[in-house]
Amino acid sequence: MEANVRRVALTALTAVAPVAWGANYFVTHEFLPADRPLWGAALRALPAGLVLLALCRRRPHGAWWWRSAVLGLLNMSVFFVLVYAASQLLPTSVASTVMALSPLTMMLIAWPLVSERPRAGHLAGATIGLAGVCLMLLTGAETVSVPGVLASAAALLVSSFGHILAKRWSTGTDVLASTAWQLTAGGLLLLPAAAVVEGAPPGASAPTLLAFAYVSLVATALAFVAWFTGLRHLPAGTVGLIGLLNPVTGVVLGTAMAGEALTGRQLAGLALVLSGVALSHPRRTPPPSGPVRSTPGPERRVARTPAARPGVEHDRR
Repeated sequence: MEANVRRVALTALTAVAPVAWGANYFVTHEFLPADRPLWGAALRALPAGLVLLALCRRRPHGAWWWRSAVLGLLNMSVFFVLVYAASQLLPTSVASTVMALSPLTMMLIAWPLVSERPRAGHLAGATIGLAGVCLMLLTGAETVSVPGVLASAAALLVSSFGHILAKRWSTGTDVLASTAWQLTAGGLLLLPAAAVVEGAPPGASAPTLLAFAYVSLVATALAFVAWFTGLRHLPAGTVGLIGLLNPVTGVVLGTAMAGEALTGRQLAGLALVLSGVALSHPRRTPPPSGPVRSTPGPERRVARTPAARPGVEHDRR
């Protein structure tokens, strides 16, 4: 009972991330400057990292100096630039559809990196969820930009690899601290590149400041702490399927902002996505109903006799 409650709490916490990211597409597309992806990524990562550093008050130690740089480059610097570019070049529907491949990608990468073999339930959930996203978002009327699709696909691959790498390296390290180090490193790597390539920072009107505040504090600081907490305690397949709430949030938010009702096609796709998310937790095998009998010591020694004969194989489990 206690384990089930803990699992539900972890799932709910992890879900904060994709919900925040689903709204992030809309905010970036509507309120942030389209021609400043480097500054957009830097102003997303660095303030979030500094806020988390102020909360945890811990510096990297040992291998985490270079690990922070590697993870910051993958999960923050490169990923944020690619997502920013994809958000500006593609409709939210297309960008979300590409990112809906994330559960399958994370499962395949987690297999060799952290020895988590994909479960049948997770693979089925990822397939059902992807079908639901396509049904919900792809109507044939979208304008598809090839550079935008490439940016979104690259963001998918970079983030999937970076997130699983963070899962592999996170043992024994505080989640808040490791997230702060990644964000700070990623932001510091972006600052000189943004200054050289894009010049001065973008103008700071009130809507832009509010948008950057949401993107940095909610869709980055809070979201990544929740996401990396889930990755530490849950299988990568489970976390990847929870990430399907990202496009769901985008569709619901976009429909609500337009003052429209969800169509039958969207509702059917939404049902499929939620069904895929529900498969993130396979049913637990019930414990045996009867008592488990143990063999007394003398009898256990006698039972070794058949296995001692040469040429006879036996089960050592």
